[in-house]
Order: sequence, then C-alpha cells, then structure tokens
Amino acid sequence: RNYNKNMRKKSYNWKGREVVDTVIDNTETNKIHLDLNVKGTYDQSNELVLPSKKRKTKIKNDKSKVTRILSKKQRKRLEKVVEKKKKKEGRAELLEALSQVQATPEELSGYTSIASIQTIGLKRYFADQQGGKKERVKSDGDERPFKINSIAGSKRKRISLAREAQRDDPNVIGFESSGSDSESSDESLKKVKVDEEPPEVEVVNGTNAPIEDQAGSVNGSEEVPVEEVKVVERKPAIFVPVNRSAVVQKARLKLPILAEEQEIMEQINQNSFVVLAGETGSGKTTQVPQFLYEAGYALKKMIGITEPRRVAAISMSQRVAHEMNLTTDEVSYLIRFEGNVTDRTKIKFMTDGVLLKEIQGDFLLAKYSVIILDEAHERSVYTDILIGLLSRIVPLRQKRGDPLKLIIMSATLRLEDFTQNLRLFKVPPPVIKVETRQFPVTIHFNKRTFDNYLKEAYTKIVKIHNKLPDGGVLVFVTGQREVKTLVRKLRKAFPLKQSTGIEYHLKKTLRQAKKKKGVTPIDLDDYSVPGDNEESGDESDYDSDIGDVVVHTNKPLWVLPLFSQLPSGKQAQVFQPPPEGCRLCIVSTNVAETSLTIPNIKYVVDTGKTKVKLYDKVTGVTSYMVTWTSKASASQRSGRAGRIGPGHCYRLYSSAVYNDAFQEFAVPEIQQKPVDDLYLQMKCMNIDKVQNFPFPTAPDLMQLKTAQSRLEILGALKESRVTQLGRAIARFPVLPRYGKMLALSHQQNLLPYTICIVAALSVQEVLLETPIAQSPMEAKTLRQKWVATRKQWAGVGNSLLLGDPMVLLRAVGAAEYANADGKLESFCTENGLRHKAVIEIRKLRIQLTNEIKLNVPDADIIVDPKLPPPTDLQAKLLRQIMLAGMADQVARKLDPDELAEGEDKAKFKYAYRANNMEDPVFLHQGSVLKKTLPEFCIFQEIYETNKMYMRGVTAIEPEWLAIYAPGACHFSEPLL
Repeated sequence: RNYNKNMRKKSYNWKGREVVDTVIDNTETNKIHLDLNVKGTYDQSNELVLPSKKRKTKIKNDKSKVTRILSKKQRKRLEKVVEKKKKKEGRAELLEALSQVQATPEELSGYTSIASIQTIGLKRYFADQQGGKKERVKSDGDERPFKINSIAGSKRKRISLAREAQRDDPNVIGFESSGSDSESSDESLKKVKVDEEPPEVEVVNGTNAPIEDQAGSVNGSEEVPVEEVKVVERKPAIFVPVNRSAVVQKARLKLPILAEEQEIMEQINQNSFVVLAGETGSGKTTQVPQFLYEAGYALKKMIGITEPRRVAAISMSQRVAHEMNLTTDEVSYLIRFEGNVTDRTKIKFMTDGVLLKEIQGDFLLAKYSVIILDEAHERSVYTDILIGLLSRIVPLRQKRGDPLKLIIMSATLRLEDFTQNLRLFKVPPPVIKVETRQFPVTIHFNKRTFDNYLKEAYTKIVKIHNKLPDGGVLVFVTGQREVKTLVRKLRKAFPLKQSTGIEYHLKKTLRQAKKKKGVTPIDLDDYSVPGDNEESGDESDYDSDIGDVVVHTNKPLWVLPLFSQLPSGKQAQVFQPPPEGCRLCIVSTNVAETSLTIPNIKYVVDTGKTKVKLYDKVTGVTSYMVTWTSKASASQRSGRAGRIGPGHCYRLYSSAVYNDAFQEFAVPEIQQKPVDDLYLQMKCMNIDKVQNFPFPTAPDLMQLKTAQSRLEILGALKESRVTQLGRAIARFPVLPRYGKMLALSHQQNLLPYTICIVAALSVQEVLLETPIAQSPMEAKTLRQKWVATRKQWAGVGNSLLLGDPMVLLRAVGAAEYANADGKLESFCTENGLRHKAVIEIRKLRIQLTNEIKLNVPDADIIVDPKLPPPTDLQAKLLRQIMLAGMADQVARKLDPDELAEGEDKAKFKYAYRANNMEDPVFLHQGSVLKKTLPEFCIFQEIYETNKMYMRGVTAIEPEWLAIYAPGACHFSEPLL
C-alpha cells in the first residue's frame, strides 16, 4: 500500500467531528403553519428554537470518480475480447463474400471430404485402448465409440458428454464460431470495471451454430451438406494358442526377453521397422518368432528369419519347433544345400544368401509377413544388402495395403549406422534393448603385453587349473592351427589317463580332486592370477614356445577344440558336461563369441587377437593377418564368463593397448572383400546406380569400379548394362568367374567336370598342407606321401597342364569311390583332404546340377559318384574354359632381361608378372606345376605371406588370350 507522506494517524471520533458540506431540506417543516402573534417564526419557547425533526440533512459528496488503472494482464485480456467482438461484427460481410465464390453442389460432389479421411486423434485413440468400449451418448450425427467407467470419474464424464453434445462441427477450420467463447469473454470483461463498455456482439440464432448455419441465417443461402465421418475399423486382437509342455514353459519364463514381450509386440504392430538389441543368451532368436506366431503373423503368410551361419539356422529351427510343440513341416529351415520347407511352413529359418536369392525371383517377398534379420552386428555382406533392399521393399508393401514388418536383431549393434543413416531410414526406427541375465564379470588386464600370446595363454590356463576353484575355462585364439597346438599341449600336461595302471591312477586322481573340494573357499573378487614376467621367445615353433610350465595338480583337464570347420559331432561335445572330476577347457576361435552359448564357463582367457582376411581393392591380392580384435568383440568374449554365475576374464594385454589399439567395432565385411557377385546381382535386379544404393555402410567407390571392370572383362556387363551372359551367370550360386565357366561347358560333355572343378574351387581348404601328427618325423613322412599322391593325380600331358584344378578333380573323384565303400573319413585322413570340405563339395555339386537342369531342360547330367578322369582332349578344353572364367587373372613368366640393373636375378628366377601388380609373384609351394614353370598361366587367387604366391594355377597357351580373353587384351595397329 502507498500512503501519502503528509497523512498522519487519524484522531478519535474523526468521523463525528469532520466538517462536511451539508444541504438542509425543510420541506416538511414549512408545511406546518403556526398562529403566533410574534414578529419572528418562533417565540421564546425552546421547542420552536430547536430544529424540526422533520427536516432532512444531506451530506454533499463532491468526490470525483477515479478511473481504475488496469494491470498489463487485464489490459491484454480486454484488448483480446474487444478484438474478438470486432471480428464478429464483420462476420456477416465475410460470409456474404465467401458465399459468392462458393462451389456448386455438383462441384463439391467431385471432391473427397476431409472428414472421410481424418482420424479420431491420438488422445482419443490412446484413451480407447485402455478398457472396454461402449456406445457413446450420441448427439446429432455422432456415431463414435467411447470408453466409460461406471464408478470412477462418471460425473466428470457426464459433464464432458453434455458439453460435447454442443460441440462445433469438426469440418469447420480456422473460425471463431462458438457463442460460448463470447459469453466467457463477456464474463471476463465484466470483472474489469471501465467507464465505457465496448458494444456487444449479437450471437447468431442465440445458439452455438456452426459457421455454415450462421452463413445461412445472414445470407439466406442453403446449407452445404457435410459428409459423414467414417469410423476406422479396428482390428480385433488375435491370439494363436500354442500347446507347450510344462518343462519348456518353465524354462521360457527364465529368459529376460519374456518380460519385454508386450513392449516388443506394441512396437512391431505400430512400426514397420524395429531394431531389437539384446546380448547373447537373452532369448531373442528363439522367442521373437514365437511372439509373432502367437500374434497371428503366420496365419496367412510366413515368418522369415535369416541367420549368417547354416549351423545356427538348423539348430534354431529345431529348438523353436521343440518349444512350440510343432512339427518340422511348420517350423522349417532352408540353407544352401538342404532344407525341409513345405507348403505348411509357418516359421522359416534360412541363411541370408537364401533370402537374397528369393528377392531376385519375388522382389516384394509376397509370401512373408515379417522378416527378421538375426545377428546383424556381424555385418555380413548379404545382411547389409538385405537391409538396404528391405528398406525399400517395406514401404512398397505398405502402399499396396499388404504390410511387411522388418525386425533387425543384434547383440552389439552399431546403432549409428541405422539411426543416423537417412538414406536407409527416413525416420529412425525405434530401438528396444533387452537386458540379459548377465552376472558380474571381473576383468583382469596384464601389466605387460607379450608378443607370444599363445605361450601366455598356455601359462594362464595352467595357473588357473592349479590355483583357482572349479569352473570351465574358455580360451580364444586366432585359427585352427593354434587351436590344435594348444589342445595337444594341454592334453599332454593334464592327461585324462596315465600310461600304466589307467584305472588305478584315474580313481586316485578323482579322489584327490574330491579332497581338494574341501579346501577353504577363495574369494575370486580379491584374487587374480599373477602374470608371467619372463620375456617371450620366437613364435616360429608353437610347440617349443608353449613349452614347459610346472604342473602342481593331478586333476585331469577335459580339453576340447572348437572352430568352424570342425565336424558337427565334435562341435556338439562342448555342450555336454565333462567327465566327473574333470575341469572343462575349450580352446576356440572367434566362433564362440556370439553364435554359440557354451554352458558352465567361469573363466575366459582372451588373447585379444583375431585373424582377418585383408583384400587389396585394386590388385585383388588377399592376405591373412593376425591383428587386435575390436572392443565390441572383447566385450562379447568377456561376457561368456557371466552366464551361470560371477566370472573372471583374463585379458592377455594391458589396458593401455586396449584403449589405444582396439577399434570400437570391427570393419564390416562388405568393405573387406570383392563385391563382384553382389554388383552383378544388383544389376540383374535393375539397380542401375549401385553407388546410390542405401547400404548401411557403403563399400569403397574403388571396390565398385574394380568390380565393374572385372565383370566387363568377363562379358557379364557391357557399358554398365547386364548382358545375356551376365544374366545366365547370375543364376548360379557361385562367383561370376565360375558362373561363366558353367555357362560355357555345355559342349563336349564337359559339364560334369566343370561342375566338380567349380565346386572344389568354391570351398576353402580342400587340400591340407600341414599334417597334425604326434611327432615331427611322422608329420614329415605323411607330408611326403601327400605330395606323391597329388603328383600321381595330376597325370601327364594336358591333365598335368590343367594343374591344381586337375588335382582337385581327381581328389574329389577318389573320395567318392572311397565313400561308396564307407571309408571316406579314413581316406581323407590318409591323403590330406579335409573331410568336411569333401562333403560340402558333394552338396554343391548336387545344387549346381539341379540349377543347370532347371535352366537347361535338355541337359542330361547327373552327379556321378564314379566319374571317370577326363581325356586329354577334355583336359585341353577345360584349360580353355578356365581361361575364359579367369581372363582377368593371367600371369606371364618374368624374363631376366626385364629386371633392372643391380637386381638379384637368381632371386626372381621363378617369378611371374601378373597384371595390375608391380611386385613379382611366385607359384605356390604345393602346386604341381612348380617344376614345369609354364610361360603363361592363370591363377585362382594371390595371397601374401613373406612373398606373393599364386594358388590354383593352370597353364595356358598365349594364342588363346585373343580368343577366350579379348577383354583383357589391348590390340595395337598392325605393323606395316
């Protein structure tokens, strides 16, 4: 309050003593007439002197009216109300002007009303999803459903319904047509006292009529009919019952993903693309297809799941069929060589390459309602291509009213490749993260990083087995050779059986193991295995380096190998419990990172190394190099120890190396290999500009240019367009160069031989180079036997000049003979063949034969298990076919005169000059043409170790180049 500075406290009875101007009204007093004989109006009587009681005294009120000062908020409110009233004053003129340009009813009938396509609104949609729906109290033309609860909030709902009965027309946009606004404005205006009130605005018809009705009352024109709003039909909830056993249901409830089922299905139902991130062991691979099946996605179409590995596709289909209690006809798999898919299939597991082949025949994938891309974090080439294709297929299916859902599942996915790739997804897909049942894992770094990681791994395993409590050990190394070497040394150090008194020593060992169980328990969180401070030695000889470590325990160690090329029966042993009294120890490559969940693992020994295949984008030279793995892979490896309880991960490198030398994620496969086959497949799918394709991680532009150049040399492309030969090549599930060889082999009965050669060249490591024997002398003897056998298989004449492919051809034929007698496995062991590769070659031969029969109906070919060797003429023709398929991989023997002065000519005596390469190349040590040294040859690939070597060599004649490889030749003007 503000007080006047001159104002003081008011005194007592200030009101009674206040001097004010008054007006005396003696009207009533003057009506009394006195008959007195006096000169005045009164005599000496007191009664006449006193003022009359009938007179009226009025106090003059001369106070001036003070105008109230409005606040800023009140003034704005007043201005807003005045502005609204002014707008309503000019409404009649506005409606009259609009009526003059209004469309006729005939013109309106040709348009679609907004009311027929607008939705009910998000707020009402989400409100209707909670609880049951009943019929709303209807106003004129209102047929919308609504939700009501007879107990809670019923009074508020009745009030809201009463108000909604007088709502505005929803088709009216952008005008103030409600009289209630005027009334509320008037009420707010009355609260503010002013001297002059603004003129009132008349409410048309005295009701809350829409603008069309008001226009009619002002202008007298007819009302425009309003199209009724169509209620969107809601899909009923679908639930497909599944009869699971009690044991399976109990096991499912323990999976972390079961708690997220509702959120996952809500996101899938509301979005076309969903990313599901969950660690290995969360149950996403087996449970998400079951969620979709129960939600009705398999009623009319199939649910498709892709896996990067064939083993995973087979095992997951069997597991899901077992859990759902369905037959293999309903839950099936389809891989490269086999499958059990039928017309009754509802859930289909397959490899990513199989789905890519299906897209070539059915681009929109009309048979599927959902596609799940599993293990997307591995970033295989086919998975990346599928993600790019499906990012365009899904919107096309959505426009046609036949929606397709895409679910991308991964363990450690680099989400930035999807959320920040606007070429892939215009709107980033929602990401659902599923927490796994992960127990805490203690990470132990070495203080020093040793070069000889294999010796360090062996030392760490021995110390764990000697000093730490029971629990399985999982060791990560780089390759098959290291796995076998480490397994052999561990089995020698901790034998399961002794040489003498086997049963007695085994029982004694078990008794000692049981006694040690009573030792005081060790708190592993306060204990770590000490590192070895000795310097590492030379890595050239694995056995000598791993060497002698003191063993302090007689407890046996159950050592098992694990790598991708191991037979399936031996791979399954890692899932079985070890013998009683033995500790489990698994020596594995990176195959155990994500694909397999091995039980009973408590300790992980991580060397931090991985073997990667490096590829030169220009020359095509490949080389294998052991490098540091990524941080994501290291995290996956350590997570293996936390599946059954708290575990420990021993990293054989320092934390500084981990922080400085490790990448966050591994390089995607599409940037590490040739893309010739993918380039041709995309061209056949009418994707003209491959460089603009929405790859999750785009390949290098040099890779695409090199692929286009090689395909033009092969004749598959001409001026960036696919030729008829190119389309024929793309039908075969092999590399383009091998596809051309098959397409040209229909004469002279060469198809059976070409199919066998192509199948053998497409499979890795058919012929073993280093025998695994008990002693070096035995290994040397076995190797000499292998070399002699392969020279015999090569033959003479054109068969010898066919070179290494001829050895593969004869090896496969001999293996088929042995298989007919039931001696395939022993034959492979004795002759240096990889048993699993021979079986894979047979499956590929069957598939290629079936593909040719489908594309060439008159081709009369079979997979002959007793295929005779080719004749000399056939061997010569096979050399020409090999040249046609490998026209870009020609090498010429280096002439000593071409060497620069000062060069060691003896060093380059057996060297060759390959196109696009500056450095000379040499024949592989195991090549049968090592002593022949042809002038010109072709090769399957070049790999680099200490030198560059050619593998898969075939001799050719120089005059053949202009006929069978014109794209690789440069012709000059003829000499005069």
